[in-house]
Amino acid sequence: MAGGFGGDGVLSERAHQYEYRITGYFIFACIVAALGGSLFGYDLGVSGGVTSMDDFLKEFFPKIYRRKQLHLNETDYCKYDNQILTLFTSSLYFAGLISTFGASHVTRNKGRKASILVGAVSFFIGAVLNAAAKNIAMLIIGRIFLGIGIGFGNQAVPLYLSEMAPAKIRGAVNQLFQLTTCLGILIANLINYGTDKIHPWGWRLSLGLATVPATLMFVGGLFLPETPNSLVEQGRLEEARKVLERVRGTTKVDAEYADLVDASNAARAIKHPFRNLLARKNRPQLVIGALGIPAFQQLTGMNSILFYAPVIFQSLGFGSGAALYSSVITSGALVLAAFIQWL
Repeated sequence: MAGGFGGDGVLSERAHQYEYRITGYFIFACIVAALGGSLFGYDLGVSGGVTSMDDFLKEFFPKIYRRKQLHLNETDYCKYDNQILTLFTSSLYFAGLISTFGASHVTRNKGRKASILVGAVSFFIGAVLNAAAKNIAMLIIGRIFLGIGIGFGNQAVPLYLSEMAPAKIRGAVNQLFQLTTCLGILIANLINYGTDKIHPWGWRLSLGLATVPATLMFVGGLFLPETPNSLVEQGRLEEARKVLERVRGTTKVDAEYADLVDASNAARAIKHPFRNLLARKNRPQLVIGALGIPAFQQLTGMNSILFYAPVIFQSLGFGSGAALYSSVITSGALVLAAFIQWL
């Protein structure tokens, strides 16, 4: 990134020369890209709620539904003990994990925009398959497509936002991804609360509405510019400067453009980038910390709690509607915290 390169401080000395204005074009690009967070957030919120709906369980997991109704001598949590249901939920994350390797190649060689579009298309296909599912196989295949979409989106969107943002507000712009993720969770829980009362196909509506953010992201993505960083990496220097001038709202981009080109050339000169990151002179503890913080954040299981919130509330004795309503409250608090952090 511009201004972030240069162990000797030469390049970073130009950072004070960067000029920019917040333009409508820049705002549009950030909003469209940030929709990638809503894809992950919507799925995180909607899937757990759907698996707690009786109509969904009747259709695909009748054994679980019967166990819920028979009040067997077991905790409510144990009634959800089903390997196929676990496969339904986990298949998305496995697909997302595998797809990130392909997403990395596409993002690096074809550009951030390409990965965003691929993610939107894959997520749309997955949402359609889930909404129209007639059997478990369709559900799982749909989840796999959703996972691929999330893998591409989560890989490209934060990078896109960081590279499009002026250095002074980069942190705030990058936080849009987290904010839209939380908003996606809240919207999904609100939709689940409403569709739970639509029998017997309310769950299809919940899953099918995932096509909305995917469609907005794809259509908007067609008009997105590629990031100047990516264009420089691809050797499209003149185009990179034009995009930089447009997103910064000024033609006075010489300093930032020079930093982009120099940083790209320096990156190409490094033969073993990963080994270089761990070299003592480059303070590897910072890299380890930067990787460790989000890794341990995920290992806390916070996403699992958000995903299974409706099921957890039902296990505590809440009714179906009360469990979904409680999930709305939980996700509302999440959005509030994310918004405060963004400010």
